[in-house]
Amino acid sequence: MIKLLKKLHFFYFTFWIVSFFFLFWPLYYWGTRKPSRYLTLNKLRAIHAFVACALSGVFFRFKFETPLDPKQTYIYCANHTSNLDIVLFCLLAKGRFHFMGKEELMKNPVLGIFFRTIDVAVSRASKISAFRAFKKAGENLDKGMSLIIFPEGKIDDLYPPILHEFKNGPFRLAIEHNVPIVPVSITNVWEIMWDSGFKYGTKPGLGIIYVHEPISTAVLAVESDDALKQEIFNKINSKLRK
Repeated sequence: MIKLLKKLHFFYFTFWIVSFFFLFWPLYYWGTRKPSRYLTLNKLRAIHAFVACALSGVFFRFKFETPLDPKQTYIYCANHTSNLDIVLFCLLAKGRFHFMGKEELMKNPVLGIFFRTIDVAVSRASKISAFRAFKKAGENLDKGMSLIIFPEGKIDDLYPPILHEFKNGPFRLAIEHNVPIVPVSITNVWEIMWDSGFKYGTKPGLGIIYVHEPISTAVLAVESDDALKQEIFNKINSKLRK
């Protein structure tokens, strides 16, 4: 019975996500045409995320170690266990921000319009694609657009999920562009939705997200990217273990 209810909730949740996407589509199309409209576009994404989640009984509580500066450009690094991770960052991040995600998202019926415009898609199998993606992300950082990235590179097949080794890219990027990194521990969202939600279904619930104090990269050399990566990994993992 529980499995059936979770499956039904998955389709109910998906209905609201897709319905509001089509309702917002003219505005999304307008917002993705020019970078000058990206601030408004992100506000629309936040409204879409909040309303669809609220109607499905899904909410988030953000616990901040220290307040974030809404005018500061950040690189947000988080563990990745669910498609809801993208949704919750639409609520957490402020101002002009963009995501970096897998190339397959360009074909996603909902996310595709964003990953072909404001967001950056990258192929895991291609070094050239990775170079171009991080170059584009770096240009966006220089323009004041925060970056949201999941340094594990994918949602793993393990269930329950564990934190896997991070890729070096975002940490080198942060040092090269002198941008603070915000480690984010997404503690229990996988219990509400794991991966796409299709396999185990979804359920209403309260996701707890711990937002760590930003880490400055101003005095770091590029060769420090491994040490920075490990520091971020340890911070994120410290809250997941609890």
